Amino acid sequence: MPRRRSSISRILPPTVVRLEIKQHFDALKDEKLKRYAHFVSRAAFLGTRITLRQVSPESEPIYDLIMSLYRACNGDWKSLGEKTGVSQDEIQRFLEYAAQFLGNCGNYKGFGDSKFIPRVPENVLRQLASATEESKTAFEAASQTGGGIYETSSPPLMHLGYPEDGHMTTYYPDSPTITKEEITLVGDFLEKKKLLLENTRLRKTKNGDFELLIASAQKNPAGNDRDVGDINGWSLEGKLQGKQLTLVYGDYSEQMARISENARQACLNAANEIQKNMYDEYVKSFETGSLEAYKESQRYWIKDKGPMVESDLGFVETYRDPHGVRGEWEGFAAMVNQERTKAFGKLVSKAESFIPKLPWSKDFEKDKFHSPDFTSLEVLTFAGSGIPAGINIPNYDDIRQNLGFKNVSLGNVLSAKAPNEPIPFIREQDLELFRKYRDPAFEVQVGIHELLGHGTGKLLQETAPGEFNFDVSKPPVSPITNKPITTWYKPGQTWSSVFGSIASSYEECRAECVAMALGCDFGILELFGFGNGDEDLEGEAGNVLYASYLTMARAGITALEFWDPKSQKWGQAHMQARYSILRTFLDAGGDFVQLKHSQDDLSDLEIHLDRSKILTYGRPAVEKYLQKLHVYKATADVEEGKRLYDGITHVDEWWSQKVRPVVLQKKIPRKVFVQANTVLEGDRVILKEYEPTLEGMIQSYAERDV
Repeated sequence: MPRRRSSISRILPPTVVRLEIKQHFDALKDEKLKRYAHFVSRAAFLGTRITLRQVSPESEPIYDLIMSLYRACNGDWKSLGEKTGVSQDEIQRFLEYAAQFLGNCGNYKGFGDSKFIPRVPENVLRQLASATEESKTAFEAASQTGGGIYETSSPPLMHLGYPEDGHMTTYYPDSPTITKEEITLVGDFLEKKKLLLENTRLRKTKNGDFELLIASAQKNPAGNDRDVGDINGWSLEGKLQGKQLTLVYGDYSEQMARISENARQACLNAANEIQKNMYDEYVKSFETGSLEAYKESQRYWIKDKGPMVESDLGFVETYRDPHGVRGEWEGFAAMVNQERTKAFGKLVSKAESFIPKLPWSKDFEKDKFHSPDFTSLEVLTFAGSGIPAGINIPNYDDIRQNLGFKNVSLGNVLSAKAPNEPIPFIREQDLELFRKYRDPAFEVQVGIHELLGHGTGKLLQETAPGEFNFDVSKPPVSPITNKPITTWYKPGQTWSSVFGSIASSYEECRAECVAMALGCDFGILELFGFGNGDEDLEGEAGNVLYASYLTMARAGITALEFWDPKSQKWGQAHMQARYSILRTFLDAGGDFVQLKHSQDDLSDLEIHLDRSKILTYGRPAVEKYLQKLHVYKATADVEEGKRLYDGITHVDEWWSQKVRPVVLQKKIPRKVFVQANTVLEGDRVILKEYEPTLEGMIQSYAERDV
């Protein structure tokens, strides 16, 4: 019997677009640069199976099923249907699922964290998988592992989250009884031991002890290569007294070894000593599991200013770990777009003059703004569960505060569009302007978000017992209470460890609010080529600003797709943030933003945003919200920060039962990106591009052979 399938989790056919890269890759005249890009790309994509395993237990077997079916017909899907007696309509539905799966590197949405299932009935997929012994075996493995291919019998398993809540996660593998409290207690213990967690998973054994799985090629690295020396574990303390914590090296060892080998080859083709040192440290980290070596690679990475080929690898973003501390594998290689980078360079050069315009005093700002590298990149390779529009890394606060960071905007991701895409919730009279200015508006927004959003702010810390990075005898005065602050970060605490599961979304919200506040600055708009720096809401700069606020308001509505009414849980950090900013717009007063409709079912819901009030109502409302977000973060005031954020991101009955159904009805499938492959022929690198089709997406992965 096929399992019952829910329409909620079935996928819409994905929109397939190609990441255009050929002209930028061909512009690299030095073959050594092309080889460097090739080996970085291989290292990134060789982590695909790590990402799959980080999503769900069944993701890797499903991947093997897709690849085995490609091999069974060598990409001739029509012949596969004829051979197995499966109709072309069902083949098409399978291809839609396969492309969506590959675009998300797993069977949970990379943007939304909910499971999606094929529109092909289970018995038909079984029939298709009968093509070869290999595909039969892969189908059985995929069906019987984890939550399987189709809908789970337990609804909470359709979402990523804590095992304690019945959700799916592989960051806490084979640990159905592990609790949030235990995860926190072990994390706090390891914080004291100065062992970082980004490349780890935590397992609770049957007898109640714990194993920390550390990603490394070596299963028993030498003591002097480990971050905690020649130690294999500890006896736990406090509430976990009597329990043991064992360090287990060699998680993902086969993949980490192959990644290391390609990182070594990248090192041999590096353009300068900084890149060589950077890749040396990557190799150390990936071989031994040392995150101190990884942090050293990131210190070199920051110093590698303006390279022709930009790259980064590692367990970077912690959005998908329900606890918000463990990173997902990702890696990218990209070419610099010199022309676009000039506009960002102007923003970087003037950045310090814009920071005082933010709604907090210098007490809550870094002592020195480290002018970062800000480049516009054209992506050759981005391996992971999804491709962002911009990146601001590294995420380590001590490096960011003391050395700085890098910002990148991913140009060919921003500009990738499907033809004739509908745009729900925008008024007819705004559509022409919106279509014309949404890309420039988004580029400005991404620039400010990454540089002056993530790039600003100081964490007030007791850096070591009795040592502070502020005057503790005369603490700064909070602009919210007008009284001296009473909370700060204690030794060993980090932003993520204090704010936990809300940290990612909260920080995205803070950065988005900075973009909404400073996006109103006509001096910044001039740097991007709009207007002359004078306030002019009706000119081209005003059009960009209006499109920016419309984009955010619309994102706040469409965000509801990523809120799950059953679990009452947000599934995507950025969208939770955008919903809260829309709520801020609506509460700004003066009828600044209104959601209007004439139909009872809200089917004609539209955003009415008064552009004449952006500066007088919109910006002040955003700045008031931003000030609270910022000060609570700076002072480790998780109690007030959580109260604020949980309150403004709460979804009441009207949003849940009236607005959300319209959002789902009008939702547009997210794009999946077909990426090129590079092939080494002798010393030369050949670029191979693929058609922006479902078939092209699958072929690109099959030929990647990971």
